[in-house]
Amino acid sequence: MLLFGRKRLLAVLGSCCTILSLLTPTQCASSSPDSLNQSYKIVQPLELTPKLSLQLKLHAFLLWSSVGFLMPIGVLLIRVTSNVKSTRSIRILFYCHVASQIVAVILATAGAVLSISNFENAFNNTHQRIGLALYGFIWLQPLIGFLRPDRGVRFRSIWYLTHWLLGIAICVVGVANVYIGMHTYHERTGRSVRPWTVLLTVEVSAMAFVYLFQDRWNHVVRQQQQQEAAALGDDDDDDDEQSEEHVYPANDHKEVAVVP
Repeated sequence: MLLFGRKRLLAVLGSCCTILSLLTPTQCASSSPDSLNQSYKIVQPLELTPKLSLQLKLHAFLLWSSVGFLMPIGVLLIRVTSNVKSTRSIRILFYCHVASQIVAVILATAGAVLSISNFENAFNNTHQRIGLALYGFIWLQPLIGFLRPDRGVRFRSIWYLTHWLLGIAICVVGVANVYIGMHTYHERTGRSVRPWTVLLTVEVSAMAFVYLFQDRWNHVVRQQQQQEAAALGDDDDDDDEQSEEHVYPANDHKEVAVVP
């Protein structure tokens, strides 16, 4: 009796598995068109009202000014201090760096508040996802800057490397997201953004050239200083030789003995 019950239970389980295996392809087939339609969904055009158009332009201006201009300018300013010897000039450049980054964070925060309060926040596109992550790193960077350890502390080099890498990453990703945002605006509205793309490209190219030129300029300045030091060393050696000749003149004339 028990054996018969087990066989019956196995038969029921087998039939259930068979039914499930038959139903599974049917469900996948019925759901596959929907998933395909969602994956190949055409982006709906954005209906621009005067208010929405102004908000989009203001959002673009705030983020462009922040991550596309002020933050790269701050990076260039702090790099200039490596060629400056005056303590006062270094201090002025440092405070300009701090001020530019604070203003950049404020503008980025204003752009974030504007987008969260007025735009669609489904985060279903690349521009919104990158922007959300970028806002977090933008706020993290000044916190790392204010936690700067003193010179000579063990973690100073680690802090410097982290602060530098994060700053460069924010600038690069931020500029890339500005490009993505303009492309998304063109797709949703059909309006041309070519002049703004060209302008941003010219600006980024100029800043990249200055950034790369600073390293070469440092090398040129060091070589010039070494040449000047070597020239001064040669002049000092010549002066020493001339002074020795003046004190101990060499007498190349033979003495002539006069015989009476």
